[in-house]
Amino acid sequence: MARRRQPEEHENHERWVVSYADFITLLFAFFVVMYSISSINEGKYKILSESLIGVFSQTDRSIKPIPVGEERPRTTEPNVSEVDDPAAGQDGDLALDPLESIAQSMREAFGDLIGSEQLTVRGNELWVEIELNSSLLFPSGDALPNDQAFELIEKVAGILAPFDNPIHVEGFTDNLPISTDKFPTNWELSAARAGSVVRMLAAQGVNPSRLAAVGYGEYQPVADNATAEGRARNRRVILVVSRNLDVRRSVSGVGSSNASPDAALRRAGTQTAPPAAR
Repeated sequence: MARRRQPEEHENHERWVVSYADFITLLFAFFVVMYSISSINEGKYKILSESLIGVFSQTDRSIKPIPVGEERPRTTEPNVSEVDDPAAGQDGDLALDPLESIAQSMREAFGDLIGSEQLTVRGNELWVEIELNSSLLFPSGDALPNDQAFELIEKVAGILAPFDNPIHVEGFTDNLPISTDKFPTNWELSAARAGSVVRMLAAQGVNPSRLAAVGYGEYQPVADNATAEGRARNRRVILVVSRNLDVRRSVSGVGSSNASPDAALRRAGTQTAPPAAR
């Protein structure tokens, strides 16, 4: 039996159309992606356009520096209030007068001693006085500081050190006579006590060029020496923080407690506001 011959398959000459269609599809997808990428955000484009126009057409915007910190408006003339007011701080706030600041800090730091009347803070136009009872600082009849004195003067020095005002340390005694090898009279005792306080202040960071010591002995009493209470009040050390050197020298001859502020003002030629009330 003869084998049956397989019919010959017809060759498809249109096969390229399939490949072409696939290529066109891919090409179409490619252009769709490209179009989506190249689409412009009108809002961003408008902002960019205005920025570029401003940079190239307005010279003041192109050269304006980038501000660092808080920017303050510029003026053609200085601020009159800042020039005329020496107490104006960097932030425009009124700063405390140095004497008033010292007096306020002393009252806050030594409220307990002020309450017991062992320490007194006074002030006027020219100075601030810090009056210390001698019993806080020295044994009877001696100028060697006791243990409490170092702690107390350390706190006082911490308040005074940041300022530049002159400090005049004045020593006073009662009228009971003293005659020892160290202190033949009350002059030496009062001066030695003032010198001891000056030395302690300098050791605690107060500029020595601001300091001076003087002894008035028994000759500037503030109470009656006939009583024990009066003598205790007369035994004292006063730290006088002056507004300036001329005022300090003008009052040193009579003692700060008895000096007239008006007279000293006329001699010193100063016109200042009172830093603290008595």
